[in-house]
Amino acid sequence: MVKAKPKALVIRAAGTNCNNETALAFELAGAAAEQAHINELIDGTKKLDDYHMLAIPGGFSYGDDLGSGKVLANQLAIKLRQPLQGFIESGKLVIGICNGFQVIIKMGLLPALSGLYVQEATLTNNDSGKFEDRWIWMKTENDSIFTRGIRRIYLPVNHGEGKFVASSEVIERLRKDKLIKLKYTNADGGDAKNYPSNPNGSMLNIAAVTNKQGNVFGMMPHPEKFVTKYTHPRWTRENLPEEGDGLRIFRNMVEYAEKELM
Repeated sequence: MVKAKPKALVIRAAGTNCNNETALAFELAGAAAEQAHINELIDGTKKLDDYHMLAIPGGFSYGDDLGSGKVLANQLAIKLRQPLQGFIESGKLVIGICNGFQVIIKMGLLPALSGLYVQEATLTNNDSGKFEDRWIWMKTENDSIFTRGIRRIYLPVNHGEGKFVASSEVIERLRKDKLIKLKYTNADGGDAKNYPSNPNGSMLNIAAVTNKQGNVFGMMPHPEKFVTKYTHPRWTRENLPEEGDGLRIFRNMVEYAEKELM
């Protein structure tokens, strides 16, 4: 008898461009991945209830009009408010990557300290004043479903608005409640004190956060872009393992879904 696989849904909109890589990452991690245009969820052609994991991938949804991720954030918050809330409250997993992180921050799915759909932080223009396209190191700050077994991780960033900013009160809550999951670091594992180790100027070197429930995760770097050694910038010069660092995040999601959501 063939064992059923956890189901992952990768949504896209005009301007999304990392959906194929994200779906492939889920497949390599052992999930059954599907893609859907946002309109398929709005018109009911596809239903969130049918899936265990939801990914909002990277790209430039709606051309970043009104700011990065803002149009898609509004669309999701207005058109899919109740289905998304039910999905999250049931304990299912949500990951937002790069533009997807911008989306879920601006619609209030993260950090959700005061409840869903209240924006408490933002991702704004990089301190460098330019689009950052480089590989960076991060370290795990606190354990989570998504970062289990990860101590340090090497991934690419591709963004112009990746600086995590919030009030001092929100930052303190994130720190105190251990909701900061990944921080930018230098190559030696020490704190990223300046650019380019911290590629955007994020407060407290924040690269990834979760909600209090721990099942919604947002990160600026791209794990789906490093699931095999062949996309590592030094794969021809170093003896690297076959699997890239980013695949661990998707494996963690799939393993959790198999144990807790099926």
